[in-house]
Amino acid sequence: MRRLLLCLLPLALMLAGCTSSYDYLTTASINPKMRFQDTDPQDFGPKKPQMNAIHGIDISKWQGDIDWQAVRKSGVAFAFIKATEGKDRIDPRFNEYWQQARQVGIPYAPYHFYYFCSSADEQADWFINNVPKEASRLPPVIDVEWNGESKTCRTRPDAQTVRSEMKRFMDRIEAYYGKRPIIYTSVDFHRENLDGYFQDYNFWVRSTAKHPEVTYANRRWTFWQYTSTGVIPGIKGPADINVFSGSEKNWNNWVASVSKDRNS
Repeated sequence: MRRLLLCLLPLALMLAGCTSSYDYLTTASINPKMRFQDTDPQDFGPKKPQMNAIHGIDISKWQGDIDWQAVRKSGVAFAFIKATEGKDRIDPRFNEYWQQARQVGIPYAPYHFYYFCSSADEQADWFINNVPKEASRLPPVIDVEWNGESKTCRTRPDAQTVRSEMKRFMDRIEAYYGKRPIIYTSVDFHRENLDGYFQDYNFWVRSTAKHPEVTYANRRWTFWQYTSTGVIPGIKGPADINVFSGSEKNWNNWVASVSKDRNS
């Protein structure tokens, strides 16, 4: 009941991200618009992600050529698109992807993969120089996670440094784009660095084995990445699939509220 009441708070508070419990209560059946599957589905219990009304994808160059009309017709409602990484890398398909998503009417947002081997200002400069404002209809995303397989950066700063660097980057991005960034993170990174912090930000959480109410018990979330083995019409190979925490009405209201540049 406490989670349900949280989601009934005014929109300004809801935008910080609610859990998906109220969406489960108000959605009677699996969304009939969805035309995608999962080759390795997990048992999330009664609050399975298929009960949520709004689903979307996150993509990078590894998805190759995409049939965006087919993606839209499959029921995909939003797309997070990799834009930059660190202080000197840009995804070669970024400009193509966001413009094609715009052409078919799918709300889109760029995301930046954060490297703790570069300063927040270096990375903010790189992102701003490579991501035009029109490429961020939805708020831009900072992707923070430990990357133990990286050949160039395996640095793990202490938690206070992590948070201060993130805040500097996010402040720069918010000031330029007029939208408060979304924070994407993984279970271990959140537990070690973010639990209890950044309560006034929208969170996009990764949890592919258990429901976020288990893996992120004290975190209100706005987006949940629940699989990396999705099958999406129009995309070759496995794809990440995500859900929005609220109903279709909540989604439409949220998109309308964040699509405008507050600086304009």
